[in-house]
Amino acid sequence: MRNPLYSADDPVFGHVSFRDRKRALWALSVVYPLVPFAGIAGHYLSGHALWLLLPLLIGYVGGPLLDAWMGEDENNPPEAVVPQLQAARYYRWLTYAVVPLHFATLIGCAVWAGTQELPGWAFFGLAYVAGVTSGLGINTGHELGHKHTRLEQWLAKLVLAVPAYGHFRVEHNRGHHRFVATPEDHASARMGESIYRFALRELPGGMKRAWALEAERLRTLGKPAFSAHNELLQSYAVTLLLQGALIAFFGGSMLLFLAIHNVVAWWQLTSANYVEHYGLLRQKGPDGEYERCLPHHSWNANHTYTNLLLFQLERHSDHHANAARRYQALRHFPDLPQLPSGYFGMFPVAYVPWLWFKVMDARLLALPHIRGDFSRINVDPSRRDALLARYATAG
Repeated sequence: MRNPLYSADDPVFGHVSFRDRKRALWALSVVYPLVPFAGIAGHYLSGHALWLLLPLLIGYVGGPLLDAWMGEDENNPPEAVVPQLQAARYYRWLTYAVVPLHFATLIGCAVWAGTQELPGWAFFGLAYVAGVTSGLGINTGHELGHKHTRLEQWLAKLVLAVPAYGHFRVEHNRGHHRFVATPEDHASARMGESIYRFALRELPGGMKRAWALEAERLRTLGKPAFSAHNELLQSYAVTLLLQGALIAFFGGSMLLFLAIHNVVAWWQLTSANYVEHYGLLRQKGPDGEYERCLPHHSWNANHTYTNLLLFQLERHSDHHANAARRYQALRHFPDLPQLPSGYFGMFPVAYVPWLWFKVMDARLLALPHIRGDFSRINVDPSRRDALLARYATAG
């Protein structure tokens, strides 16, 4: 498929043109969810179950190394050509194409776990690998769920059914985006809060808020919350069919497999939420309302490799400032909060709280719009005094 040249007249820069050098590489976001089949193939050919863990090695070792090798991409498409770039169907087709592949990967992993004599650690490992991959499905649902076409809305519900996370689109779009980078948002991590304490707020908080928002929407339409019109229940009905069929085919062991798979997939979203807004805070104006979300209210990452795997999710700053902008048009801005690595490098750091705090707290305090001012940081209330004492002493 040829790589088109987009051109337009810009009122400031005159005639501008743009060719997306990464156009073909965006297909990595489509094929990457199939990586578990490489582990299954290795197990089949060698007989060694250790091969089933290959996707974890590719992701959490290969990912950071490739990010470091390929570096960061700070290039932006000219704004004058963005409407053409966003209208290009190729980029949408990629997000459509990956949806059935997430179903295929879960089913393939489940069939392998249900038909092979695996040692316990390998059974758990394969379920974990499947869960990590379905966490990527939540990212696909994120990209699709922000778009306004009926097809993309339904595809979002379908792909979110794979990891049993059907409430995400409602919670994320109508809850998280409204309250992001404020103490009121359970999906925005606070300075001094470990990812494990954060998860205790974020996981149940998201489900509760999504149900409340959807029940309120249906109430205004004169419809009951428990009905076919409920968007959460529509997605969860697909989950029931999919995962129920797997349990019916493979019995009780599949209950354990899917429980591990689902929790790990949810944990991937929790990990992303944790790193994306850690400690960042929107200010309240004289009217008591929070300022609108700006690019510096999210941690950004321009790392080329992992952005190619995640439909450029890591350009999160522009996403929150312009939620409907499609992934291929998301921008880099100077002087943004920048993560030192892509998500595959930052997630393992977050899992070791003392290391995360060592890496990120100083980076947070040094941001140009903060400069050590704790009134501009979303701080864990239980840790505020200790953090003030620590960094006052350090200063």
